[in-house]
Amino acid sequence: MFLSSSRAATASSLPSAGRDIVKRCRVVRYNTSMRMSRTLSITLPPEMLSRAEQLAQRESRTMSELVREALRHYERTRWWEETNAYGRARAEHLGLTEADVVPLVKQVRKERRARANSRRPAK
Repeated sequence: MFLSSSRAATASSLPSAGRDIVKRCRVVRYNTSMRMSRTLSITLPPEMLSRAEQLAQRESRTMSELVREALRHYERTRWWEETNAYGRARAEHLGLTEADVVPLVKQVRKERRARANSRRPAK
């Protein structure tokens, strides 16, 4: 039941059956002015808009869902590109090549296993 603040029922304003329900239930008020999202207006070239509408229809999505997914994909892609750029720069600074990566990963994992095993109590 959604009630505006001006139309909220009180136990005394209801018939006896309604009063019992109000006593046992919490009344939830729904405030339509508190949206969790905001509207954004974008412009697209006609052919891109047409493709987006077809894609949304084919996937049974709204245009909003399609745009949100595209933004999430863009964010993941940018994060991965930035992470790789950082890794390449660090490797260059340290003088590492791609051939060095696998042996170094194996070495680090072996050292971590040894440390973890040394901390375990003996049986």
